[in-house]
Amino acid sequence: MKSAELLVDALGRVQEAVHEAVEGLSQDDLAVRVDDDANSIAWLVWHLTRVQDDHVADAFGTAQVWTEDGWSGRFGLPFPEHATGFGHTSDQVAAVRAPAELLLGYYDAVHARTLEHVSGVTGPALDRVVDTRWKPPVTLGVRLVSVIAEDNQHAGQAAYVRGLVERRK
Repeated sequence: MKSAELLVDALGRVQEAVHEAVEGLSQDDLAVRVDDDANSIAWLVWHLTRVQDDHVADAFGTAQVWTEDGWSGRFGLPFPEHATGFGHTSDQVAAVRAPAELLLGYYDAVHARTLEHVSGVTGPALDRVVDTRWKPPVTLGVRLVSVIAEDNQHAGQAAYVRGLVERRK
């Protein structure tokens, strides 16, 4: 299996998990927080998508789907356009309310852009340094693995919350 094929497969598994966590839920279901400081499905999916969009765009030197394709305006969130959710307060988490179609539309657009970038990646390209702010500097391979790991973690959290929401019905 080539590097690009491995990345495409891993990202496809994230996409499946995101869809399974979101599809068929109402906007109210997506906003459920199991306690006052917990993350909702809507926030988790928005955040994992924003992080992927931000990190992949930065690593490949392209614009983010969030701003380039107008998703920021469609969501209408009370945050700066560059916000990804890191460090959000409980009130900011609560402010992320969106229907499933919007969350999945943005996620799928970011997923498609990510696949455009990674589908031609070769082994040597994964060694390219994309972020010198860390010690050691972050390579493209490390950044992509980090994005996939974070996405999987949050998609799993969203699936867990979905199970709790469905038990309450």
